[in-house]
Amino acid sequence: MRQVLPAALIVLSAAISICAQEQSPQSQQPQTKHNTRPSQSTTSTAPVANNNNPDPVKYTYEFTQPKFYVKHIVFEHDANGRGTITFERLNEDVSVSEPVELSAAALARINAAWQGLQFLDSNTDYQSDKQFPHLGTMRIGMERGERKRVAEFNWTNNRDAETLVNEYRKVADQAILIFDISIARQNQPLNAPKLMEAMESLLNRNALSDPRQLLPLLKELSTDEHIPLIARNHAIRLSKKIQK
Repeated sequence: MRQVLPAALIVLSAAISICAQEQSPQSQQPQTKHNTRPSQSTTSTAPVANNNNPDPVKYTYEFTQPKFYVKHIVFEHDANGRGTITFERLNEDVSVSEPVELSAAALARINAAWQGLQFLDSNTDYQSDKQFPHLGTMRIGMERGERKRVAEFNWTNNRDAETLVNEYRKVADQAILIFDISIARQNQPLNAPKLMEAMESLLNRNALSDPRQLLPLLKELSTDEHIPLIARNHAIRLSKKIQK
């Protein structure tokens, strides 16, 4: 028995060794697949990282007319349409700053106008031969890295420049209206009916950046018992009008 037992152990050890050699390629195959995934993932995400511009762009719009009720407006935003509007009213020494986020539709129109201007690669003077300083002075600017340019005019015949300032004016009017409504809801509820009339006037003149952005606010106003019933009913009508 002592001689048979070592022989059996030798045979058993050889069998285990052969089995391990037969299984080792199969056991390594999933491991090889697993090791290749991180490199594939890195390759697929590399273009996204490269698309991040090291020099983010900043756009600015400024309007000034000391005799207007809203006498000064400055709007700054990034490539995603997120920014801040600062405005100052006549006979007021304190300016107001509010966050603004452009809708996708408004941002598309604004981007198209900027692309049409080829602003940083151009030195075009957008001021027309005729001067209308009583309408206010407008400045548009773009900054990317060390490149920066600002153009000033009070009237222009350039279609893209005109589109751009008109779009920015709509953004400003909508943002200021939203601010005034928020103040009315907090402190001056009796002003709400007039503000609803102002909103409808802007809506009828296509003077709002994107009326659909106002739908959540109008829904809140329609059930806000702090403002007069006439304003709540007007909010319902405006909401239906915008959704047509």
